Amino acid sequence: MSNVAPNDPAAARGISRRTQSDIFRAGISGDRPAVPIGVDALGAEAEAALSTEAYAYIAGGAGSEATVAANRREFERWQVWPRPLRDVSSRDLSVEFLGRTRPTPLLLAPLGVMELVHPEADLAVARAAASVGVPYTVSNQASFPVERIAQSAPGAPRLFQLYWSASDELNASLLGRAEAAGCEAIVVTLDTHLLGWRTRDLDLAYLPFTRGMGIAQYTSDPVFQALVRERAVASTEPASAVRVTPRTIAAGVSIARKGSGLTGSRSLRENLRSPLPRAAVETFLDVFSTPTLTWDDLARAREWTSLPILLKGIVHPDDAERAADAGVDGIWVSNHGGRQIDRSVPTLAVLPEIAERVGGRMPVVFDSGIRSGADAAIALALGADVVALGRPYAYGLGIAGERGVREVIRNVLAELDITLGLAGLTSIAELDRDALRAV
Repeated sequence: MSNVAPNDPAAARGISRRTQSDIFRAGISGDRPAVPIGVDALGAEAEAALSTEAYAYIAGGAGSEATVAANRREFERWQVWPRPLRDVSSRDLSVEFLGRTRPTPLLLAPLGVMELVHPEADLAVARAAASVGVPYTVSNQASFPVERIAQSAPGAPRLFQLYWSASDELNASLLGRAEAAGCEAIVVTLDTHLLGWRTRDLDLAYLPFTRGMGIAQYTSDPVFQALVRERAVASTEPASAVRVTPRTIAAGVSIARKGSGLTGSRSLRENLRSPLPRAAVETFLDVFSTPTLTWDDLARAREWTSLPILLKGIVHPDDAERAADAGVDGIWVSNHGGRQIDRSVPTLAVLPEIAERVGGRMPVVFDSGIRSGADAAIALALGADVVALGRPYAYGLGIAGERGVREVIRNVLAELDITLGLAGLTSIAELDRDALRAV
């Protein structure tokens, strides 16, 4: 386990010194890190460790994946100014976020279907995040219910992501459960009202939800369960003709195994015979999202929860300003890691203007392109209050489970700490545009 205490701002001080010392000392005995330190090597080892379908789902982007590349390329437009001969012996990574002092400016972004990369999925991620005091944003598409995830890391800071469903009753139920499970805020994801054109998944004809994966928040929800039962009873249509192959059988078994929460049985045979698991998949595909969502609809979320509400998927400065005027509690600048629109505006390109318009009025969270501590420093200097890490921790999970996630987080924070010190700064609050040079 990490020796960093959760939620202790002092615990993050000197993290780079501890991290490097721990790695080099362990190396004397021949021990090496569980996951590669370098960004490219991390992705390459994850690709080797994961199935073709799992890696494609995690790593892939929309279309030609130009947005994924643009998100990364935008960081190359900025350089950090080294400033020596300053006393940086004591550095503080803590920030204020949602009314609390956090030990670091890092969050874990919501990533769904983590069972694709590791059987403990969100449970392992939650424990790893808790061990280093980093808030974890629980995905609406998690592989375990939010209650189970909360139990895996009691007292740890967590947020809950909502994909706005076509059923308001379901939305209200999900948010009520998140609040009861100790989540601190709701992150309404706005940019997936239509599924992006994800070519890697299309080439493989693979969507994990059609196998009953990544829908645990739904199958554990009483409102969703009622919708499934209604569908199963009302359906008189014969099942669509599907060519029976070993893959067909495997998909059916996967769906049946996920159906115990609906059938009340752990018997695979009984679940295979029950119409409920298949009805759950079809119901999910029907209600998962709605393209009719507008600004006027967002007010209903205030009726469903007393928690702070952040809007995720903001890229245009006008939308950021409208969110501030609407009285939400924060915005999350994101283009979904390049997974929704090919050739979308890269998030870092618009971060400075968004921060200029709404900074100080509400917290600004940033993701899409963060791979390292140096990346985090640049985003923070350009106006983000906190930054969110995505794909890298999924790679760590796939390579080495909970330990892999913990090491990925540790490495990002250690490099951020080093970058801060070598720039002649002693706190995150000192990171601003003056710390950077535009190329």
